[in-house]
Amino acid sequence: TNNKTIYDQLFLITKSCGAVPGPMDCFLALRGIKTLDLRMKQHCKNAIQINEFLSNLEFIDKIYWPGRSDHKNHIVAKKQMKHFGGMLSFTLKNDSFEDAVKIISNTSLFKLAESLGGVESLISHPASMTHASIPKEERLKNNLSDSLIRISIGIEDCSDLIADLNQAFKK
Repeated sequence: TNNKTIYDQLFLITKSCGAVPGPMDCFLALRGIKTLDLRMKQHCKNAIQINEFLSNLEFIDKIYWPGRSDHKNHIVAKKQMKHFGGMLSFTLKNDSFEDAVKIISNTSLFKLAESLGGVESLISHPASMTHASIPKEERLKNNLSDSLIRISIGIEDCSDLIADLNQAFKK
């Protein structure tokens, strides 16, 4: 680039992070890319079933997943994607912080974590985890309710995942 500002930013990133990934990172990326298509298909297939399961529960308020026709970006997602991914969020009708914490604390297959994109299913509660330091009023302005639960749906057997969610809801 001939833009000094961009050059300085890129130079800092290169100096602090390195210009190329290490050998192990390259090996893992190469290995993972070979099964990416299979993993994504299962990830998306599971998301469809979990969306259906959650849709039939009377205490679930909203479900955020681009595969739903009522999702604000459904039409765009439909144009851009073959499937709709496995990231899904939902809220509880009572919007209870405490109930959301109980749910995320009582799953066994869904691991409590803030990460995403692995083969294992993860669950998180932004109000008590990633966004806990943000005042409630600010969270609400950005549609981060007290009961919002986020799940990254993995490739496990979906009937096991649904059973895990079901037992967590009942506790």
